[in-house]
Amino acid sequence: MILADKITKKYNKTLILDSLTLEIPDGSIFGLVGANGAGKSTLMRIICGVLRADCGTVTIDGEDILKKPSVKGRLAFVPDEPYFIKNADLNRMARLYEAVYPAFSKTRLFELTSALNIDCSKKIDSFSKGMRRQAAIILAMSASPKYLIMDETFDGLDPAVRTAVRRLLFEDAALRGMSVIMTSHSLRELEDTCDRLALLHGGKIAFEGDTHNIRTSLIKIQTAFDGDFGKDFFDGLEILSFKKHGRVCELIVRGDKEKITETVRRRNPLFLELMPLSLEEVFIHETAALGYSFDEGQTDETK
Repeated sequence: MILADKITKKYNKTLILDSLTLEIPDGSIFGLVGANGAGKSTLMRIICGVLRADCGTVTIDGEDILKKPSVKGRLAFVPDEPYFIKNADLNRMARLYEAVYPAFSKTRLFELTSALNIDCSKKIDSFSKGMRRQAAIILAMSASPKYLIMDETFDGLDPAVRTAVRRLLFEDAALRGMSVIMTSHSLRELEDTCDRLALLHGGKIAFEGDTHNIRTSLIKIQTAFDGDFGKDFFDGLEILSFKKHGRVCELIVRGDKEKITETVRRRNPLFLELMPLSLEEVFIHETAALGYSFDEGQTDETK
């Protein structure tokens, strides 16, 4: 288990992470989402021990990653901008990883390069952005880590490669019990990949839970009534969004589907339709409820 406990980090007096606490259970594929500048990359680097938090601790299986550096051998990190030795090919990079990771598997390296059709003898400097990310993923997974941490996991990968990478991650999670912690700007990618998700907002974890439960936590309702009515007509419902056009209205409501349906039916609607929201729609409405607008820009430094 990874536990980030009361993590605080500032850049140039700007507060990025504010006493953040996050628990990542073993065996999960865990997605971390948030707007640009929310601090996702900063949190990833602190968890890996690349950055030091101003306050708070990170423990891996109960051991402090800064006090016991050997714990880092259980982690493999794929940053948003992977680094490779100049003029190196995958064979040379594999020798470096083998010196660092006792469980590094050349057999797994061969399996992964074959699955992704990557030439181990070709210089990585000549690779495209997507191929460089594939190379980084191959090396990290060949290290046989207990925890694989990936920042902007699918950035630069074409649809076919994304599908192949997801399949490989699922295999290692199922067969070896590897935990995967990933960030992505594509909520759809995380929706299709992760079993748990957390939203980072305002330097803290705004909410976290099972992907299915998050997806079904909000309900979109379309309904109509005779006569005039407003938002207060639905007293008792936790309404995040209310739009009305004549006698027809659309609501985004948080809560139990059956209770919401019964509450609206008691008001004798002309019609009532409940529709599921995509994960992206859920997060947009949740962040709006927290007072965040996706039109607001933030600096890349705090990404």
